[in-house]
Amino acid sequence: MMRGRKFQVGLADVRLSCYCDKKQQEQGNDMRVLGIDPGLRNMGWGLIDVTGSRLAHVANGVCRSPVGDLATRLVSLHQQLTAIVAQFTPDTAAVELTFVNRDGAGSLKLGQARGIAMLVPAQAGMSVSEYAPNAVKKAVVGVGHADKSQVAHMVKMQLPGVEISGADAADALAIAICHSHHAQSAGRLADAIVRAAE
Repeated sequence: MMRGRKFQVGLADVRLSCYCDKKQQEQGNDMRVLGIDPGLRNMGWGLIDVTGSRLAHVANGVCRSPVGDLATRLVSLHQQLTAIVAQFTPDTAAVELTFVNRDGAGSLKLGQARGIAMLVPAQAGMSVSEYAPNAVKKAVVGVGHADKSQVAHMVKMQLPGVEISGADAADALAIAICHSHHAQSAGRLADAIVRAAE
């Protein structure tokens, strides 16, 4: 069973708690995926290494914005996510799609936090993919309407020994796992097209 170590990662005044598997951080890998569950108060993030069809947990955590005006909160999320990208150097990122709900003001604020979730990886030169919540649940659990506890359980099954920082981090790891499945399928399709053309 892999045991992670809890540590602080930060940029300037920013400090956040996360769980990291040191062994995975030091090993080489084929692709490192950053999954992000956007939120203005709590932005979950999770990193996995993908080697062939094998998945391995690297780190996960939650970026928490301080109480205050919207601009200050967005700056804090940007700084925290930038520190994570600098620390773990992922190759690609995946962000959950969000949909407008009955609370228009809440939806706009969530959309601005989602903009940060997409901007930071893009600034680092990564491709950023987007997945609907039902697509993430179907990829991880097998059904599109699974609840959060089912998602967290299946994340733990697919990443043995993982210590998850909270529900938002579990969702972010699920997004990273979903992206890894889609990337593997795309790779197999590309290989099949090349073989057919030979």
